[in-house]
Amino acid sequence: MISQELLDLLVCPENKTVVTLIDDAAVTKLNEAISAGSVTNRAGDAVEDPVDGGLLREDQAYLYIIRDDIPVMLIDEAIPYDAFK
Repeated sequence: MISQELLDLLVCPENKTVVTLIDDAAVTKLNEAISAGSVTNRAGDAVEDPVDGGLLREDQAYLYIIRDDIPVMLIDEAIPYDAFK
């Protein structure tokens, strides 16, 4: 689990806005979409591995995945939120 202290420091690397942790239901929905092969990241690559969580950008345009309790805050790795919501 990511500490609240770390969450308070993280921002979107692209536009520097706040990111918030998505709930368990959203993680489940995202992982179902990943299993179905329907999720690609901003670089256009298929997301193939399930995620542990996600950090949603303030404008809800993109989600930064969390794997092994590590947030992946890379712009090309972000997932368009519309891909699974």
